[in-house]
Amino acid sequence: MSFELPRRLAAEIVGTFALVFAGCGAVMVDAKTGALGHVGVAITFGLVIMAMIYAVGHISGAHFNPAVTLADASQGGMAWGEVPLYIAAQVLGAFAGVAAAHVMFELPLFFPSQHARSGPAQMFSEFVATFGLLAVIWGCARLRSAAVPFAVAAYITAAYWFTASTSFANPAVTFARALSNTFAGIRPADVPGFIGAQCAGAMVATFLFRWLVPASHPGAVT
Repeated sequence: MSFELPRRLAAEIVGTFALVFAGCGAVMVDAKTGALGHVGVAITFGLVIMAMIYAVGHISGAHFNPAVTLADASQGGMAWGEVPLYIAAQVLGAFAGVAAAHVMFELPLFFPSQHARSGPAQMFSEFVATFGLLAVIWGCARLRSAAVPFAVAAYITAAYWFTASTSFANPAVTFARALSNTFAGIRPADVPGFIGAQCAGAMVATFLFRWLVPASHPGAVT
C-alpha cells in the first residue's frame, strides 16, 4: 500500500491546523493584551501561511482550503476522488486549531460564536477575498511558481486589512471559527452565506485565469 495519499492528507491537516491555531491565537493575544493590533494579527496570518507552504507544500500542494482543492480538481490538478479526503483533512485541521487555541487560553474547547457577520457587504467581502486569493494562486503557480509562498502570504496579510469580513476566504476555517466565541468567530447562522460567497469567488477566479493564463502557456504549471 502506498503511503503517498496519507502523507498528503497529514500535511493538509498540519498546515490547516497551523493556520487556524496561529490566527485564532493572535486574535486572542490581542484581545487579552492589546499587544498586536489589527496589523499584528494580519501579519501573523501571512507569516504562518508562508511558513506552512514552504514546510509542506512539496508534499500536498499546500491547499489548506476546500475552495483551493475544488478549484485545483476542476482544472485537472488532482483526482476528484481525492477531493473529499482533502476537504475532510482540512476541516479536521481547522477544528483542531480552534480547539488548541482555546485550550491555550483556558477557554471551553468549543463554544458557538455570537459574532454576527451577515448582510450583502460581508458576503461581497468574502467573494472578493477568495477571488483575490485564487487569482494570486493561479497567476503565480502557472508562471512564477517560486513566488507562490510570498505572494499568497502578502495577499492574505493585505486582505485582512482591506476586507469588511477580515478575509476568511476559506470554508474549512469558516466552519471551525463558528465554534469560537471570540473576535475570530462567526455565528453558525452566517456560515452558509460566507461559504457560498467563497466558492463563488474561487470559481470566478479559476475560470478567469483559465482564460488569462491557459495551461498550455509556455512555463505554465499543469
